[in-house]
Amino acid sequence: MPRGRSTFTKRQKEQTRQQKQRDKAERRNQRKQEKPVEGSVDEMAELREHAAAQAAMFQIGSDEPDGVEPSPMFKKPF
Repeated sequence: MPRGRSTFTKRQKEQTRQQKQRDKAERRNQRKQEKPVEGSVDEMAELREHAAAQAAMFQIGSDEPDGVEPSPMFKKPF
């Protein structure tokens, strides 16, 4: 029994949709595999530099602030 035109187009649409899903999943897997290799070292170095800059800005690790009096809440007890 011959199939109608609508059945053929529906089947084509479904095949196209499934192919798009496979392509999308493949691209997603490629991004997952590439992502950790590219940025892991650079991101950590960038984070360390940012942390060092913030520490310098807030003078973390120094006992005497330069011209800035800390609020009473953060003063060390004598």
